[in-house]
Amino acid sequence: MHITLGNPATAPQPLSPYYSQVARVQHADGSALLFLSGQIAEGATLAEQTQGVFETIDALLRAHGATLADVINIRTYLTDISKLDEYGAVRRKFLTGTPPTSMTFEVPKLFRPEAQVEVEVVAAVPAAG
Repeated sequence: MHITLGNPATAPQPLSPYYSQVARVQHADGSALLFLSGQIAEGATLAEQTQGVFETIDALLRAHGATLADVINIRTYLTDISKLDEYGAVRRKFLTGTPPTSMTFEVPKLFRPEAQVEVEVVAAVPAAG
């Protein structure tokens, strides 16, 4: 097993220099687990922010040879749980297959005061072949 931490040049860069966006746990058989840090995005509405978050997650996964179909776990932090349906409508556009395991939390605030949603995921990348 080999662990790599980093920020792919082909994806939006982190908002702070104090964390890595992706931890890749590479297994001897060629498969890997990707752990993505929580992602936030700009936008006036929750739907706009959610769209940006999933676009960033998609770019981070693709930089490691994965897709949104490889997501096995998702954790969502919302500042207003009453907007869960609005968030869910956008999420379903990106996660179209069998839903991954999931947890959703309501939190009083996030890293940036204007952020309404933060999402972190774990993806399983199969061995090539």
